[in-house]
Amino acid sequence: MNKLFKTTLILLTYLLASLSFAQNSFSDNVSSPIKNNRLTSPDTVFLPVEQVYQVAIEVKESELILNWSIVEGYYLYRDRFNFSAVDATSQLKAPIFEVGKRKWDDFFEEELEVYYTTTSIALPYKAESDQMEIQIESQGCADAGLCYPPYKQWLTVDFVSGKVDISNTPSAAAQAAMQGGSTINPGQQEFSLGLILIFALLGGMILNLMPCVFPVLSIKALSFTMTHQSPSSRRSHGLAYTAGVVSSFVGIAFVMLSLRAAGEAIGWGFQLQSPLFVMLLIYLFFIMGLAFSGYLEIGSSLMSIGQSSERDESLSSSFMTGVLATTVASPCTAPFMGPALGFAIAQPSYLALLVFAFLGLGMALPFVLLAWIPSLTAKLPRPGAWMDSFKQFLAFPLYITGVWLIWVVGRQTSVDIVATIIIGLVLITLSIWLTKLRQAAGHKITTLSFTNLFAALCLVGAITIPAWSITKEAEPARWEPYSKQRLSELRQAQKPVFVNLTADWCITCLANEKIAFTNAFYQSLSENQVTYLKGDWTNNDPEITKLLNQFQRSGVPLYLVYPKGKDSAEVLPQILIESTLIEAVERSNI
Repeated sequence: MNKLFKTTLILLTYLLASLSFAQNSFSDNVSSPIKNNRLTSPDTVFLPVEQVYQVAIEVKESELILNWSIVEGYYLYRDRFNFSAVDATSQLKAPIFEVGKRKWDDFFEEELEVYYTTTSIALPYKAESDQMEIQIESQGCADAGLCYPPYKQWLTVDFVSGKVDISNTPSAAAQAAMQGGSTINPGQQEFSLGLILIFALLGGMILNLMPCVFPVLSIKALSFTMTHQSPSSRRSHGLAYTAGVVSSFVGIAFVMLSLRAAGEAIGWGFQLQSPLFVMLLIYLFFIMGLAFSGYLEIGSSLMSIGQSSERDESLSSSFMTGVLATTVASPCTAPFMGPALGFAIAQPSYLALLVFAFLGLGMALPFVLLAWIPSLTAKLPRPGAWMDSFKQFLAFPLYITGVWLIWVVGRQTSVDIVATIIIGLVLITLSIWLTKLRQAAGHKITTLSFTNLFAALCLVGAITIPAWSITKEAEPARWEPYSKQRLSELRQAQKPVFVNLTADWCITCLANEKIAFTNAFYQSLSENQVTYLKGDWTNNDPEITKLLNQFQRSGVPLYLVYPKGKDSAEVLPQILIESTLIEAVERSNI
């Protein structure tokens, strides 16, 4: 349609790609804690791994009993235990586990078995010498949102003295014999590198059939039928597209490996744990959907081959389409990708990069075949009016993917964040409408005007408003949910209490919280040691209704301050200002 929205989409694609490579600051966690603690407080303190998971050893005639003690709020994965006898004279058999707790893991998208508090593992062995050294590897996470990297310990058993020693470093003898030991890993299936690369290639190819990628590939492929490029030009475009896809996959792998080295447990799709990234991805799918629907023209150079092979930007647009395809593929996974990705994350960097490069090659392969084998292009449907209808139909998988991502961010955060993202979509639509309105009047889009300025501000607001809301929601909660029991406990302890009865549909309540519930108010609560209880009456709650009736109120808001050591509550006005709240809080602690 115009340079403004073409530039916007390109920048959004670059931003998403860079965020998918590096964005981890808003992630709920890197594994299953995403459902247990939506956004980890920046003040959360995590214990060192050696304090969280401690093991005591019992030596029996033919087996070792490993008794694990786990700090409350942390857990160990069953499938991440790994036991290796590092000397050639010792052999280990399959460990015997206790039954753990089944826990859905959002990252691996499967139910995994984990252990809380304690667990014991029986490890049968056969030793032909007086001493045996075993490498123990384990991995666990915190419910509050942190996953530790694999933790290795070395266990030395002296059968003569009965002494058992556990160290975080292997002995010199163990280092020399490390490659010759036997390994028992209950959670990982062994695959050859060749098979893994085949899986990666197949997984990348199947990604093209996913609803997030298929529309982009289809339009790109069908553009071959509308151009009269030379074979060499088509091959160049195929290579440029492949370079965009493969470099994007390798970039993702590089960042994943960097995060892994920094102590994070991550994998494919880790960027989706960031609500900010998901928000930008929603906008990208929405804009692409509008373009496919015909409401927005973003230029053939981005979404198709480019009609003129003589232009330098034509090849760059094919490269960018590869980047775009990889970006929109991030919410999707495909068969065969699981073993390949699981293998890659656990391997040295050069092997992991190789696996990800093959994933990219697999995803680019259908397009490369079309570019290099003209007979395949001849089998594509001939151009016609049907292509417009087909293109418009392909918008709906994009819209559906966007709706699914809205659901994802809603699960990660709250309905408030979802509302701000929908407001952002409205602002984007308004910006497009203003731009089209000005174009219809015959004005150039590059001309500075109030309409253009307002359209640009709408785009800025579409990103900054939800981003600010996400950042604010990441702050720790400053209140406790109201309950009659909790209020009674605080009053019996003669502690001052502030009660706020509110509802999401109460405009006065929301206005008061925006205007009067300031940082100074929260600081006053803290300084005066006043507990803030918040009662949500959005849906009917008998306890809140009873409290409202007690004070002859038929609805919300109701603000109560219970002074320290007194039975009666002070009822505050329904329309609040900051000073009214602060003065009431200060009086409650006198």
